[in-house]
Amino acid sequence: MLTLFKQIFTWWNHQTLGTRLYTFFKGKFVGKDENGNKYYESKNGRRWVIYNGEVDSTKIPNEWFSWIHFIKNKIEKAQDQKKFFWQKSHKPNLTGTDKAYHPKKNENENKKYKSWKE
Repeated sequence: MLTLFKQIFTWWNHQTLGTRLYTFFKGKFVGKDENGNKYYESKNGRRWVIYNGEVDSTKIPNEWFSWIHFIKNKIEKAQDQKKFFWQKSHKPNLTGTDKAYHPKKNENENKKYKSWKE
């Protein structure tokens, strides 16, 4: 029941009820990526994605990014793409969380000014 309530009133938890109905009536399933995101296309060419988990557009892999933005009409296979040793897997945006990056402050740094709050 709580899931249905979330789908009716919120957009940040997967898909809304309107998106679910639009997908059911007008969407044609195109494929699924390794993250579990599902991709759909309508008859008039509109494309959209239903995210698996939290809605985060950075979770779309390269082969699907080009398809959803009409860069290429062909869906590239993940096996066909060459992966380099320096490429890393996706990491979500951690801004505002405890795991966010904070540069270390150097306390011995000589300042060119004096703070008025000292």
